[in-house]
Amino acid sequence: MEQTVYHIPALLQESMDGLAVKPDGTYVDVTFGGGGHSRAILSLLGPDGRLVGMDQDMDAWRNRLMDDRFTFAHANFAYLQNFLRYYGIDGVDGILADLGVSFHHFDEVERGFTFRADAPLDMRMNRSAAFSARDLVNTYDEQRLADVLYLYGELRQSRRLAAAIAKARPLTTTGELVDVVRPLLKPSQEKKELSMVFQALRIEVNGELDALRKLLSQSLSVLNPGGRLAVITYHSLEDRLVKNFMRTGNVEGRLEKDFYGRTNTPWRVVTKVIVPSDEEIARNPRSRSAKLRVAELVAQVDPNA
Repeated sequence: MEQTVYHIPALLQESMDGLAVKPDGTYVDVTFGGGGHSRAILSLLGPDGRLVGMDQDMDAWRNRLMDDRFTFAHANFAYLQNFLRYYGIDGVDGILADLGVSFHHFDEVERGFTFRADAPLDMRMNRSAAFSARDLVNTYDEQRLADVLYLYGELRQSRRLAAAIAKARPLTTTGELVDVVRPLLKPSQEKKELSMVFQALRIEVNGELDALRKLLSQSLSVLNPGGRLAVITYHSLEDRLVKNFMRTGNVEGRLEKDFYGRTNTPWRVVTKVIVPSDEEIARNPRSRSAKLRVAELVAQVDPNA
């Protein structure tokens, strides 16, 4: 039976090249989704290799791989270290993260990730989570809502948008939200700015940047020396965090130097930023804004040191 496309993996070959998969290695795909990247990793592993696929969205469980070398973990990647300990894994040789949302999330319109259809204000990656976009727009005070729109959507008119949303409460659907904010958007930039509004709310609802910071910090203690970290980002907020972390070794991007003035970091950057080819963008429009960064851990860091 033909399987419905859940997610077309971005920068697939480039990710595999960056991970440099060892046949007997242990790897983690922390954003399993439709399993596209995981299938590619598994195809490169030998009989002694091991792969863990993590996803906080239980919909991804339907795509789990029926292979003795594969383990599916229903979890947010912010808890990577805890789950590896639970499965008895002391260290891994590679971590892959394909951030953002998938075709699946947009296609399942009732989940409220897209402004192109009227649906409940939800936007939860983990449907068992208590907090939704409806809670956000109806309970945050005007200042806090403006901060979310400015910091995570980079919307200059965030204060006016927040004031309009607060005045129109209660809001229960994406269509109602769009009707409220549309008059404040530039007609020539409407789709882009609506995307920015929805991005901001989604990031806040799911705590995406905080989870990413935790993932990056934990990678220092769960990767084996020589292990690879490969991260695909889709907007500047994610990309800036990943770039700074791979450059400095800390999520704050704080540059530390040794006695000789050399940057003191546990990472060796493997590749400059990689973007998709024109051919991939034509095949997979979601890849348009994708950026892949890969770094190799030079020396494992003890988080308790």
